[in-house]
Amino acid sequence: MKILPCQRVETAPVDSSDASGCRMCCLIGPNDAAPSFSMRLFEIEPGGHTPKHTHAHEHEAFILEGEATVLGGQREEVVRQGAAVFIPPNELHQFRNTGAGTLKFLCLIPHPLRGVRDLCVAACGCDG
Repeated sequence: MKILPCQRVETAPVDSSDASGCRMCCLIGPNDAAPSFSMRLFEIEPGGHTPKHTHAHEHEAFILEGEATVLGGQREEVVRQGAAVFIPPNELHQFRNTGAGTLKFLCLIPHPLRGVRDLCVAACGCDG
């Protein structure tokens, strides 16, 4: 078992020229011997956004704080604290902070060892 206060994990800027005001940290991942998924925490400043991108794996996200417009394919939807978001594989997506405060959300992605070969390099600082 691993119990980790998220305040102990250092966030880092998302390494993409298409991201703005976006930081993330890997709370649980392959380095923790998690066999299937990585859990990441994203923090996006007001007006900031993740890169607009696609990949072969799904995303599950949960909005912890703030308000965002989420692009999924050709559709945009406003989400707020408490919303769960599912992004299917290969769907163009992006999270944009449209609120007045910091947007915080958890994001889960599968590890490549489950047969997914394309990593979420555009928005992931961990190995999974």
